[in-house]
Formats: sequence, structure tokens, C-alpha cells
Amino acid sequence: MQITRRSVLALVGASALAPAAHAAPAVAPYAQRSIGSPKAPATAIEYFSLTCTHCAEFATVTMPKVKSTLVDTGKLQIIYHDFPLDQVALKAAQVAHYLPVSEYYPFVEALFASQNDWAFQPNEDYHASIFKYAALAGMDQATFDTAWNDTKLAQFILNDQQEAEKMYNINATPTFIINGKIYPGAMEYDDFAATVAQAAKG
Repeated sequence: MQITRRSVLALVGASALAPAAHAAPAVAPYAQRSIGSPKAPATAIEYFSLTCTHCAEFATVTMPKVKSTLVDTGKLQIIYHDFPLDQVALKAAQVAHYLPVSEYYPFVEALFASQNDWAFQPNEDYHASIFKYAALAGMDQATFDTAWNDTKLAQFILNDQQEAEKMYNINATPTFIINGKIYPGAMEYDDFAATVAQAAKG
């Protein structure tokens, strides 16, 4: 049965006030996740879902060139915001937030690169399949289970998603906000780079 975003909200809302069953993580799961210099002349906020095929296309086709030519050269900072489209994406996002900040981007990119293997297989054990990638990123089983069951973090992610819907009318992934302007859809590199260049000029 497909789990919709509405059912995700219901499931999390019912348990959000439950006491934490595990110790606090060694990392800061609520910290902002980003790549690139905060002093970059252009900033792109990306709203994405780890089970979104269009997000995966951008991450695997466009993003490598964006990173090497725009991010690594100091022209662009990208700030990541989760916009989970289903419960699987929400759980994967929770796990990503429990990794050290430096491991967040590589883990997300690895999930996008292998999305078909862990997200869309019939009768997939999502808990086990996502853990395989988390373990490769250095996460142990106890931390993984803590992240998976952290209902407060789940609610934090969903609250941020709802805020984006209210403030920016975001209803699809990926959606980018580049220097305050909204651009829905997985842009090709030339379009994305031109948008960033225009934004950098002010």
C-alpha cells in the first residue's frame, strides 16, 4: 500500500509527544545542511524528496557539474530542505540528519544514485536497505535505529515542509529558491547556471 504524505503526518502526529526511547545523538540532527560558502554571491535553497525521481535526476545528472563549477568555486551555496513525499523518504531523511554534517551530502547523493535499488523494489525492507547505505557512511546500528525512531525529528522535518507550503506555495520536488525567487523543477545545467549567474548580479 502506498503511504501518502497525509498519512505520514497522521502517523507522526500521533507519536510526536512520546518520550524519546534512545539517547541523544552525537551529532546535531536539527543543524542546517548545506554545501558551499555562506559568502557566495548566490544562494539556492533546494526542497527535495529522497524518493523523488526528478530530484534523483538532478542529483545525478546536473548536480556533479553544479558542484564543480559553481559550488566548489565559491559562486553558490546550496541549502537543503527535506520535502518528503512519502514515509520512506521521511525515514531516509531522518537517517541523513543523524550523520555528521560533513557526511550529509555524500550520503544523500549516494541514495539518489542508487534510488531504484532501495526505494522502489517490490516488497523492499526499507529499514534494512537504507541501513546498508548508512553503514557505508559510518553509522552504527544503534544510531541508525535512534534516527529511524526519532519522532521529534520527523515532526521537525514535516513542520519545515508545511512552512514551505504556506510561505512559498511549494507543492512539488525539486523546487529551488535562488536568491529569493522560486524555480520549480529539475533544471538542466545551463538553465541552472544562468539563473545562478543572474542572481549573483543582484
